[in-house]
Amino acid sequence: MPTSKSFFFSSLGKKFIMGLTGLILVLFVIGHLVGNLQIFADPEVINQYAHLLHSMGPLLWLVRAFLLLTVVLHIWMAVLLVIENRRARPQGYEGEHTHRASYASRTMKFSGIIVLAFIIFHLAHFTLRVTHPEYENLRYTLQEGAYAGTEVLDVHAMMVMGFQKPLISLFYIFAVGLLAFHLRHGFGSMFQTLGLRNKHWGGVIEKTTITFAVAYFLFNAAIPLSVMAGVVDNENIKSIDDSAEVMTLPEDDSPEQTD
Repeated sequence: MPTSKSFFFSSLGKKFIMGLTGLILVLFVIGHLVGNLQIFADPEVINQYAHLLHSMGPLLWLVRAFLLLTVVLHIWMAVLLVIENRRARPQGYEGEHTHRASYASRTMKFSGIIVLAFIIFHLAHFTLRVTHPEYENLRYTLQEGAYAGTEVLDVHAMMVMGFQKPLISLFYIFAVGLLAFHLRHGFGSMFQTLGLRNKHWGGVIEKTTITFAVAYFLFNAAIPLSVMAGVVDNENIKSIDDSAEVMTLPEDDSPEQTD
């Protein structure tokens, strides 16, 4: 009788774990996108949402740790499967298989690495604010609900200020494009691994994954593009910029001469 350990180290077990972790990550990126799209509403909306998450305290960090573990496990299973497939591949089969898998499997490896780098930067940029500690100075006083009167981090202003930098916005768009491609290929593979893909549902799943990947990319890309185009702005940033401009205006110390 197979044990859980033998199942874990079997090819089927690795694929099942990769599919399950992939499903968890797909659900997360959908939730993350829905939260980010609140930037198009009044700043109160996304700041209330962000404060609600932060008020979870240690529970929020447990969720983050769980998601990080899921990412690590997903990558680990992917690496093990790649090594396993290479060892099992016959020598004469190498060329034919490489041509068929080059656009999907081989590209997935490199896009996965870039997406991982983007996740690390994204966490350092907006979550931990290591790269831009000045974001901590952006404050907002909540106006509605149970938290009315509470001063919180102005997440709306932070996102606008961050995406006003063209290089950050372009890297974000490029990374979510790769992530969308990753999801398009991985989403279909997940259904197959979990045994939910067959000849009856294959076409429907294929169209669904393409639609999902395209929509995910377009909705994500709309955020930095709208900020750079000035469609989404923030009064808090404007007031800070105006104050800085007033402080840096040169003073004319020479009195005006009158006859």
